Amino acid sequence: MKILIATHNQGKKKEIQQILGGAIEVLILDNITVSVPEPEETGSTYEENALIKARHAGDLSSLLTIADDSGLEVEALPGELGVKTARYGPGSDADRNAKLLRAMTGIAQRKAKFVSCIVLYDPETKTHHTFLGEMNGHIAEESRGVDGFGFDPVFIPDGYEKTNAELGLEVKNTISHRAKALEKLKRFMIK
Repeated sequence: MKILIATHNQGKKKEIQQILGGAIEVLILDNITVSVPEPEETGSTYEENALIKARHAGDLSSLLTIADDSGLEVEALPGELGVKTARYGPGSDADRNAKLLRAMTGIAQRKAKFVSCIVLYDPETKTHHTFLGEMNGHIAEESRGVDGFGFDPVFIPDGYEKTNAELGLEVKNTISHRAKALEKLKRFMIK
């Protein structure tokens, strides 16, 4: 079975392929011949944005498509990230991590969570299903680790002393917000 992920992000492809396993061939937008420009994410929720991306890519490619909208929610910075996480400042992941750490300077309460909403869209039937996952933790005092992407170097999951970027993909992919949502998707697809 082939499934398209509505992204150009190789990190997400690797993570999703590892979680879904070898029975499903995972493609990203760079792997298909149809040009699929990025749609504008105008939704006010993770689900709305994921559905926008899944419908757009699925209708243009005619492939069963999944899209996710994920975000980091930091309790001390309400409304700063969330559905706007990917647009939290210009530059690289390292630039956004540095911006977040500056914003958290002097803040003792560092509770945070990653949220992932995955939408599975079938362009043939025009139907979709939604799968949610969360990973609770807190923001580290400094950036640590090299594995992963996004805010992984500054996020420490509950029950661990290392950041996601220090834990490595094998551990992260068993506890992450996206892993939890993808496990729900996987169980749905097996049925």
